[in-house]
Amino acid sequence: MGIHAIDMRLAPGGLGLGQLHEIAPENAGDEPAALGFALALVARRLARIEGEALLVTARGHPRPYGQGLAGLGLDPGRVLLFEVDGDRDAFRAVEEALRATGLAAVAGFLDAGLPLAQSRRLHLAAERTDLLLLMLRSSAVESPNVAATRWRIAAGKALRDRFGCIERPCWQVRLERSRNGRIGDWLLEWDHAAHRFGLAGALAGHAAEADADRRRAGRS
Repeated sequence: MGIHAIDMRLAPGGLGLGQLHEIAPENAGDEPAALGFALALVARRLARIEGEALLVTARGHPRPYGQGLAGLGLDPGRVLLFEVDGDRDAFRAVEEALRATGLAAVAGFLDAGLPLAQSRRLHLAAERTDLLLLMLRSSAVESPNVAATRWRIAAGKALRDRFGCIERPCWQVRLERSRNGRIGDWLLEWDHAAHRFGLAGALAGHAAEADADRRRAGRS
């Protein structure tokens, strides 16, 4: 993730590859924010290695488009969009994609939750790869699963330029599950040009960590 305050809470020292990661909106209406956060993670991965990203989405979800992808630092030419009829087809498509070559990241966007059986299949398939695997689910449906991390995302107050356009997307990010790690809350900004997250300001209980991160950044 590139932020010490977050990476220290993730068991591998960062967001693990070859593992299943779950992303969910904090509340109804936060799905676009959760989608933006997921795409920023994909953009960060693609900035570091060759290959393409596959986005599998069920009908009715917000659909990424070229200008929006570019605004998050994603080259639309490196993004494959596969639309399916429902969650059953989405699980099948993601599992098949994990067996493909040439992909750097796979993200699936679901209508409902991430059930235990399907999560086990995806996690086992991901373990044989070095792919970034993200599954974005609805805020209304929760179910036990084997995801290595679970993230809850809500929209933050974004920095805007003098024309009123968003300069840097901002999200309220809650890590509510981290296998062999620790949970936490942060307010994150996204620099699409540098493909880098930054702390916009720590939420309750993490102000000290944010200050330490800023001091480290000032010495680097």
